[in-house]
Amino acid sequence: MAGRKYEKYIVTELKQNLGSTDWHGTVPAAENGKGGRILYMDSDVVPEAHYTEALWLTPNMHDDKGEGQAKRKRGVEAHTHDYEEILAYFGTDLQNPHDLGAEIEFWMEDEKYILTKSCMIFIPAHVRHCPLRILNISRPIFHFSTSPLKKYF
Repeated sequence: MAGRKYEKYIVTELKQNLGSTDWHGTVPAAENGKGGRILYMDSDVVPEAHYTEALWLTPNMHDDKGEGQAKRKRGVEAHTHDYEEILAYFGTDLQNPHDLGAEIEFWMEDEKYILTKSCMIFIPAHVRHCPLRILNISRPIFHFSTSPLKKYF
């Protein structure tokens, strides 16, 4: 596709050296049957783009053997930000795509939700959200998040 007008808008490689935030640790790349980040887009990757990332969450990513900082990275800590965000979690049972195949604890302000169905969550700016904890997971989940920011990190 070299030299084609729109090829710069098709992203097939994961952006390297992605960092972490105060509320979320570094996420590894998905590989070798383990979950992790698949693709990541922001204005560094495509100058006009906004932040979007996609991950596989898998059972072997979220066992209870971690301690301290390692265990913290299994979820996301409570936080707020001054922009909207959309989080999405999709189960992978093609016979029952609404079944998440997991239980995810998710908080918005002081309201606790246990997610068991495929869902998309809109988070308004300045709304405290998380912690998010994967309580159990029996099969892979496809997850993406997006925001109108040009860069998340």
